[in-house]
Amino acid sequence: MDYKKLNLTIIGHWGAYPGPGEATSCYLFSAEGYNLLLECGSGALSLLQKKHSLLNLDAVTVSHYHADHIADLFCLQYAVRVDMELGLRSSGLPIYGHTEDPSFEKLTYKNFTTGYGFCEDTELALGPFTLTFLKTVHPDPCYAVKLTYGNKSVVYTADTGYFDALIDFSREADLLLCESSLYEEYRGAIPGHLSTGEAAEIAQKGRCHSLILTHLPHFGQHKNLLEQARKGFTGPIQLAESGLSLVI
Repeated sequence: MDYKKLNLTIIGHWGAYPGPGEATSCYLFSAEGYNLLLECGSGALSLLQKKHSLLNLDAVTVSHYHADHIADLFCLQYAVRVDMELGLRSSGLPIYGHTEDPSFEKLTYKNFTTGYGFCEDTELALGPFTLTFLKTVHPDPCYAVKLTYGNKSVVYTADTGYFDALIDFSREADLLLCESSLYEEYRGAIPGHLSTGEAAEIAQKGRCHSLILTHLPHFGQHKNLLEQARKGFTGPIQLAESGLSLVI
């Protein structure tokens, strides 16, 4: 791993529930020895440990409180407790989430994890990273995240329907990590989720440098997501997959 560059490892990429031996939303960002976990969905903790020690996690950020984004967060809290009680970890783990849901209170677990709130006006400095937020179009409050490191940026849409502000939020991002829950023929079928064509449109209008489709559906042929996205975005596109590591 190159600690002088922005490293991304995709731990989980499924929407709703994990595929066999895989995980729902979970992404690990690393730079300069600092490790930030974005989302901690179902199955994520097991797969994360194949790539990275839990002892080295510095912070966690979650976009919202649906189970496919936080299910393993509570197991992670127990892991932190075990490590602290064994003397392997000297301090608790900070977890960042919005405060618009009672579930925010669950981010704090005794002295082992502490929840910190954010909103659209928040700018977080976490290690070498700067995080800003945009509220998305989703049935429950949810926030897209822009992570900046030096002159590099990644925008993670989280769960969202299409809206114009997401284009400005994503503008010139080195990578748009965009949910693609729906094939184009199902555009609009599930409120609060994007079709692959809409993901491509956001990336193209926002002049993003590259696009990764994530939060993938459990039906159809995923290669069709790529084919449909390529009709709307002229830059590099790939599907998220477990264990995929990138230097951005």
